[in-house]
Amino acid sequence: MMPCRTCGERLLAGESRCPTCGSVAPAVPTDPIVASGGSTAQGLAQCPRCGYRGQGTAYFSRAGNLALLVGVGVFTYALGGIVYWAARRNHIVCPRCGLNWGKTQQLLAGPRSAEVPALPSEGLKRRIAGAGGVLFGAFMIMMGIVEFAPPVAVVGSLFGASGSALFFWGWKSLQDRRQALTAALQRQVLRLAQRQGGTLTVSEVAAGLQLALPAAERVLDSMDDGLRVRSDVTDEGVVVYEFPEVLLRRRLPDADAAGA
Repeated sequence: MMPCRTCGERLLAGESRCPTCGSVAPAVPTDPIVASGGSTAQGLAQCPRCGYRGQGTAYFSRAGNLALLVGVGVFTYALGGIVYWAARRNHIVCPRCGLNWGKTQQLLAGPRSAEVPALPSEGLKRRIAGAGGVLFGAFMIMMGIVEFAPPVAVVGSLFGASGSALFFWGWKSLQDRRQALTAALQRQVLRLAQRQGGTLTVSEVAAGLQLALPAAERVLDSMDDGLRVRSDVTDEGVVVYEFPEVLLRRRLPDADAAGA
């Protein structure tokens, strides 16, 4: 697991681009650091239970944990399985003895970049739990109607209402995270515009910030208000984004020199 250098999102092994911001994933180090009860000089983990040295594996990649997830889901009408998955999805285990080594967030190599502030939670667990509550509530309401049991239907309604509130709370967290990510990318685009002289193209932003072209275009379009940032199409058909304040700032020294 590695952190995205742009937004800090956790990237799974083999992912070439960040699923949140679209930036190019950092190269996986040859000898990655993994969390454990103790670390070795080579940066590998050593399991405190069995002494295994190496990298951990995903929690639910072990058949026992996966079977437990299915069992919990079956006996709790899927609600318990959803909660269990949300609580353990970011954990890793020893591939030899199965000892839980904790959250993969502890594995992230290197400190977070100072240019990327801590982003709000994406609210995934709340959305999953909320969706599970809505489904469970709908099931209870249906059972109450079929069995002519009003109290069961009432309890199901309470589950559904609580699940809906929890889901929208998580959805609001996701929107706040996206806004914070957009603001962080916009600040980086402004710094890039200053270095590039006040004009940028989508390709320059994609290359400078290591973003995918669609992601770079979305960031520039979000900044294009026709005043502080405006876009124009050249004779060659290239869309150029201009930053008038940056352009003006670069012209001021020339104007002062001419006046002197």
